[in-house]
Order: sequence, then C-alpha cells, then structure tokens
Amino acid sequence: MTSVTALDTAQLDRAVAELRAGAETWTASPIAERIPLLERMLPRIAARAAAMVADAAAAKGFAPDSPWAAEDWIGAPWALAQGVSAHLHVLRRIAAGKPPVDPGAVHERDGRAVVDVFPATGWDTLLQNGTSAQVWALPGTTARQVLDRAAGEYRGRAGRPAVALVLGAGNVAAITPLDILHKLYAEGQTVIAKMNPVNAYLRPHFEHVLGEFVDQGWLRFVDGGADVGGYLAAHDLVDSIHVTGSDRTHDAIVWGTDEQAAERRRTDRPLNAKPFSSELGGVTPCIVAPGDWSAADFRYQAEHIVTSKMNNSGHNCVASQILILPRDWEGSDRLLGEIRRVLRELPPRTDYYPGAEGRLDAVRAAHPQAEVLGEGNCRVLVPDLTVEDDVMLTDEVFGSALGVVRLPGADADVFLREAVDFANDRLPGTLGATLIVHPGTERAHRAAVDSAVAGLRYGTVGVNAWCAIGFLLGYTPWGAYPGHTRQDIGSGVGFVHNAYLLEDIEKTVVRSPFAPAPRGLFTGSPSLAPRPPHFATNRTALTTLERLTRFTAAPSAAKLPGLFASALRG
Repeated sequence: MTSVTALDTAQLDRAVAELRAGAETWTASPIAERIPLLERMLPRIAARAAAMVADAAAAKGFAPDSPWAAEDWIGAPWALAQGVSAHLHVLRRIAAGKPPVDPGAVHERDGRAVVDVFPATGWDTLLQNGTSAQVWALPGTTARQVLDRAAGEYRGRAGRPAVALVLGAGNVAAITPLDILHKLYAEGQTVIAKMNPVNAYLRPHFEHVLGEFVDQGWLRFVDGGADVGGYLAAHDLVDSIHVTGSDRTHDAIVWGTDEQAAERRRTDRPLNAKPFSSELGGVTPCIVAPGDWSAADFRYQAEHIVTSKMNNSGHNCVASQILILPRDWEGSDRLLGEIRRVLRELPPRTDYYPGAEGRLDAVRAAHPQAEVLGEGNCRVLVPDLTVEDDVMLTDEVFGSALGVVRLPGADADVFLREAVDFANDRLPGTLGATLIVHPGTERAHRAAVDSAVAGLRYGTVGVNAWCAIGFLLGYTPWGAYPGHTRQDIGSGVGFVHNAYLLEDIEKTVVRSPFAPAPRGLFTGSPSLAPRPPHFATNRTALTTLERLTRFTAAPSAAKLPGLFASALRG
C-alpha cells in the first residue's frame, strides 16, 4: 500500500521502480496463470460489494438503502464483475485453442466487417434479453482481418515489458479498476494507478479486489492531485498514459500550462510524447425520432431519458445533455411533459461533484427562464435552446441540466438527417449518442434509421438504449470515435474494455427493446426484459442489482428465482 503527498516523490519513484521490476514477469506470464487471477477476483468483488456501495452512497450524500444507491451497485461491483467475466470468457476460449471471436459472429456489410459481441453467453441472453451489441470495424476492414488481428497479445504478438500510468476517474467507481485491467490484459503492461481525489475513498476496496496484482509487483495505487499525476506522467520509467477525465487534463500533460503551451500545441511540439489513450467526455445528444407513440411509450421513454440524465446526478461523461426533438411532431411537447413529471417525482438528491454548482449557475444565468424541477439548483430543464453559442451546446455541464433543441421534420427521414448533422457538427465530443425510435417508425423508414446509425460519429451509438450501456457490457469497446489527435483531442483516443481485444474499431452499436415485456410484443420489440433495473424509476432496482451482482460474480441457477422475482416487480 503506497500513500504519498505531493512532495513525497521518493515513494512515487519506489512504486514505479517496483513496477518496472515486475513488468518482466507480467509480460512473461502465460494465459494459464492470468486466467486464475481473474477467477479469484470475482469472490473478492462480491465480498466487498456492499461496503463499496455504502462508501459511495455516503460520499454522495444518501444512505446505502436509498433508491439512488442502485446506481452504485451497477456502476461499481456489477460493472467490475461483468468486465472480469467478459475477459474470462474470451481468455478461456483462447486457452482452449479456439479463436477469441467465433468466426460466425463476424460479417461483412457495406464495405466493412461487423462483429456480434453481445450477447456472448447463454446467461447474457437470459438476463439481458433483447439487448444486443455489434462492433463496427473501420471501413475497408475485412472479416478475415478482424479474426486475424483479435487478441494479438495472446496469439503470437508478444508485448514488451512496460509501465502504464492510469489516472483514475472521480465519478463512476468501476472506471479505474476496468482501466487497470485493460492495461494489464489488453496491453500487457504493469500499472501505477493514481486515484482521483473525489473518490479516493474507494482505494482500499480496489487494493483488496486487485490484491494479487499488488502482491506480485504488477500494480500500485497512489493518491494525490494534479501535481502527483504530472510527476508520474513525466517519469522516465513510465511508458504510457491513460486518463479518464477532461481534455484539460490531457492538454496540461501533453502541452504544459505555461505561456508557451499554445505555441507547442500549434506546432505539435509536445512536452510529453508518450503513448496516450483517453476518454474525455463531451456534450452528449439524445435524439428522438417522430412516431406513433402510445401514452405508455411516452411515459417509459421519459423515464429512459431522465435516467440518462439523472444517473449519478448527471456526473457521467455520456449523461444526456441535449435532447434533440422534432419541431413539427406533436409528441415533442407531450414527451417533455412526461419528462417534467418524472423529474419532479424522483427522490431528492444533490449534484455532489466538485464544481457542479458553478456549472449549473452558468446554465441558469444564460437561461433565466429555465425550469428547476428539483430542490435547490438541481434538475434544470431548458426546454427550447435557440442561441447559437449557448453554453449548453458548447460546454459539458457534468451535472443535472438538460437542454432541448427542436429541429425541422415531422417526417423521420428529414428529421434524422437534420439531427445527425446537428449532433456531428454542432456538439463537441464523440463518445456516445442515443437514438430513440419506435419499431414502427424504423420499419417504415429503415433506410433513414440505418443511415442515422451509420452517420453518427460517436464511439458508441445506443438505439433505444442509453449509450452508457456500452460502458457496462465488458465485451463492447469503450472510447471516442476515431480521428482525434493530440492537437485536437476531443473526446479522446483509443478504446478500453473490449474483452475480445478487437482492433480497427470505428464504433459500437447497442440495441435494446423500445418497450419492456410484455408491452414490447405490441410495439414490435418483443423480449423477455422487464423495466431495466438501471432506470431511476425502477422500484426494486436496489435489490435486483445486488442480486445481479452476486449472480455475475458466481453464476448459479439457484439464484435465478430470487433475481427474476425482484426484476419483474421493477
């Protein structure tokens, strides 16, 4: 266990030196030894799950039995257990002499390879029925290339010993350990992980869950602020850097913060030229296509949209910030009415993340008539954005503010063209986008919907699924749309998670049912899935997600009746 202050560079040097010494043994470790390390993580995740959630709830200002604590089950122990399970599924295939990806899951379409990555197991099909995910390779990539390049670290392309710096995120608990596992298992590097000061309280849990990696000299945790991160990023023995955070963090490391920083960036003369991967957020759109919706559809999708905003009080890199609605669809006002109702009905909570109050103040200053639908300064709705340089359209609020943009087109073909162009060209960031479309609309306007999904320049596109689901599944690569550079970093460079260890990735497309069972039978989206447990309105989410976490950590048919009983009451 290594704890340092900003000036205690001797301990930082020692931690990095220990990782450099351990890098040789980690790189040389065979897959037969790496698999049991992950297997032994799962019971430790289950053992620490309740304490992890309780600590997160306390830090956010509510009790561990609050309905809001459900988000900490899904964003902490469950996401981590799911990620570990996804890696195990793929590594076991390789250890058994199989290719990492089943050749039958790889197709060629429209000049590129498309890979079916979820559901990956029978348990996936049963527990997340109706949800699917595909990875789209870059245009021109063939199915053969996808199959040949996947999981190269384990198929003859040995890595070199190296030390990676992971600068942890302060919002969602599972981000830091999942980034660590990516560096260890996808890139074969040992890791020094600096906890974010916002959630450094999670460090004891992570050190326990990942304890074997610490004991073997393959992982070290440190605390501290930007000065510690800057020192480690520049360290001679640190070979690569991964950060989840803001573009300001990336630019400070790469270009510096002095008077010459802008000139260095302009002339591409970085202070730090180490390999750098990142996930940096942006202004996330949620696009709603016009259609023939029932009253139940309006209510359900309002709950969906509010969840995509209010999960973690909006302190998510893909929290929906701009709701894009058809100006000429009579359903737009009806949907907004339901959104207002859901926001008012949710239990109270605060925007806890540092700086949130100031960012929300800036939104309200720009929009004196904005609606405040929660206590204090929370749950801000700006129902009609019209100003071209509006702060909601230019800056990630990272808090509970939702703005609405109305674009022309009662017809889905016209509207979707306008909406995709607006999202791509007007909103900064390319991490994730959500598209909500009734199955009847999709059938009647198949080409327009397909064109919208293909045209959205985002690393994850969710179709009737909040794009954040792509963060949770483990098999789905998570990162910005390719094309950013260190001079224009946008939402970042590279992909993490990605249990199949795919290369040449353009985007992930996640699909979920438009309506839950049994109503989905009548909307054209049949599935066995009830109201999703991640919905902020789910009445049994806390129990369901605890049971799902324990199931994922140790699957057993005996656990299914209790899990289903809770899920069906949600």
